[in-house]
Amino acid sequence: MAISPHVFFSGGRCAAAFERYRDIFGGELSIMLSKDAPPEARMPGAPEDSVMHAVLNLGDSLIMGADDPTGTGDAMSGVALNFTAPDPDAAKRVFDILAEGGEVQMPFAPTFWSAGFGACVDQFGVPWMIDTAQGAGPA
Repeated sequence: MAISPHVFFSGGRCAAAFERYRDIFGGELSIMLSKDAPPEARMPGAPEDSVMHAVLNLGDSLIMGADDPTGTGDAMSGVALNFTAPDPDAAKRVFDILAEGGEVQMPFAPTFWSAGFGACVDQFGVPWMIDTAQGAGPA
């Protein structure tokens, strides 16, 4: 069984976000626009060029998303996507890329549980926690 996040983006930014995530994490990206769906399956009022469904297949995990069909553009709260890198250097590299143009909530640094951890909100409004698989080591 797998649980995969599905993220909604305001302002028609889903395609740009998913292309950025593919650039960062690799994987196989598939994007379906509203105009590609049968008319009866389209969200009423959704622009034809809006993303109806995007999926970034990362092997053992998926990130899914779409342009916000409600148009409310509410900020995400109470949830963050987590990425665990194999080592602190890889984690720091991903953290810096995701934080660029966004907001750092907790700078990337060693913690008592990890050799490196940081939290940010990316330029698309998605909260991220970046961690490393390596523990903190002896104190």
